Amino acid sequence: MSLKITYKKGVNEKNIKNFVLFSNEEFKINGINKLSIAKNSNQINKIINSHKSKKKDFISFNVNSDQKMILIKIKQNKNATENEKKGASFYNFAKSNLLTDLNFLEKNIIETKKQNPSFMDEFLHGMQLKSYEFNKYKTKRETHEISINVVFKTKIPLKNKNNRFNSLLEGTNFTKDLVSEPGNILHPDEYAKRILKLKKIGLKIKILDDKKLKKLGMGALLGVGQGSVRGSYLVTMEWNGDRSKSKPLAFVGKGVCFDTGGYSLKPARFMEDMTYDMAGSAAVVGLLKTLALRKAKVNAVGVVGLVENMVSGNAQRPGDIVKSYSGKTIEVLNTDAEGRLVLADALTYTEKKFKPKLIVDLATLTGAIIVSLGSEYGGLFSNNDKLSNQLLDVGNKVDEKLWRMPLHKNFDKLMNSKNADMQNINYVGGAGSTTAAQFLQRFILNKTPWAHLDIAGMAFSKYGGALNSGGATGYGVRLLNKLVEDYYE
Repeated sequence: MSLKITYKKGVNEKNIKNFVLFSNEEFKINGINKLSIAKNSNQINKIINSHKSKKKDFISFNVNSDQKMILIKIKQNKNATENEKKGASFYNFAKSNLLTDLNFLEKNIIETKKQNPSFMDEFLHGMQLKSYEFNKYKTKRETHEISINVVFKTKIPLKNKNNRFNSLLEGTNFTKDLVSEPGNILHPDEYAKRILKLKKIGLKIKILDDKKLKKLGMGALLGVGQGSVRGSYLVTMEWNGDRSKSKPLAFVGKGVCFDTGGYSLKPARFMEDMTYDMAGSAAVVGLLKTLALRKAKVNAVGVVGLVENMVSGNAQRPGDIVKSYSGKTIEVLNTDAEGRLVLADALTYTEKKFKPKLIVDLATLTGAIIVSLGSEYGGLFSNNDKLSNQLLDVGNKVDEKLWRMPLHKNFDKLMNSKNADMQNINYVGGAGSTTAAQFLQRFILNKTPWAHLDIAGMAFSKYGGALNSGGATGYGVRLLNKLVEDYYE
């Protein structure tokens, strides 16, 4: 079911069939005396009073034989995310009741904005986030459309098409699209091409292919992808929105387009979900698109490693030893612990090439983080308290929550190898997410403030959440955009 939002002017209220109005917690309608339906206020109040005891947020009823009113009860002093959730809930209400051609009126909106200036934008943004669907491969699609008209009497306020909400929506939905694509479509070759198209919005894109990666010595990343007929890539995306030429913020993503586990083969059950093992990279791409579209006043770089972890006569074997871009050698005891190998080279390259102010990496890295935190929190591991506290703060603000997990030098013992500088799994067992993060920390060579976000439980949802439908969630885009907004612009 699609959603269409239109801004209109000069519409006669008498010709409107479906009004949508906001009220306070006592069901007092904002600005009702300035609306044409004020003459029906006694009748409306009687109907509203009959619904008060039901504690509903949405009430739908006929004002007369030709007009219907949908009333939305809102609370004062709610934050942006709560307002977005209200919009998302209203989308569900409209969808389940097959409502369409819904009209929000200027005078009611004006009175509502006196309580919360950004409410209407946040409410509609929530509706848009919730309405996302990935149905491009369905031959028969649902045709019902929820049409939202924001009606002004005379002049429509100027709206920047690249404003904050639209830019964030485009970036988030782009991430969802990438994660939702099947593995036969979005393999590394295609993924790199899609990122390259973002040059048109002002991003500087550079693609390093197999030959360039081999020349640079990225043996850890290349080892993961060597079993696939597809190429392996490291793609960088630069946004220079701060003329002071300050050090960039760096965001790094794991982009394993499909993960069979390699010779450490995954069970067949649920392997089809491994198309979303590139969700960390998709969040980075969506974030950079958002920053470019809203012309963020910050310098930022996104770096994603794109590979496919397959089984073939050329695939990496358990027990292989590879040399990473950092110069450190890794014994690959488990080919299904591949994401950390991709990130190892990507992290060192990012730190060395861009000398960033900070690095945040995102990855669907371990099943252990799901055991620990389920689908309520992403796991946060960091070498820096300031960066950690910033991420925890913005995560709570946008409802993309994080929980800080431990790092400690004693965990290093579990990753030491007899045959190389380190091994890619903890063979003793336990602390799976922490030892993975401890492994990654070894590739931050210059003590750059760094945070690793393990989003394995957050990137994809079978059932959906408050602001997303089932499937790809877009987790990470809103979180990191808020980090930039609140602390670095």
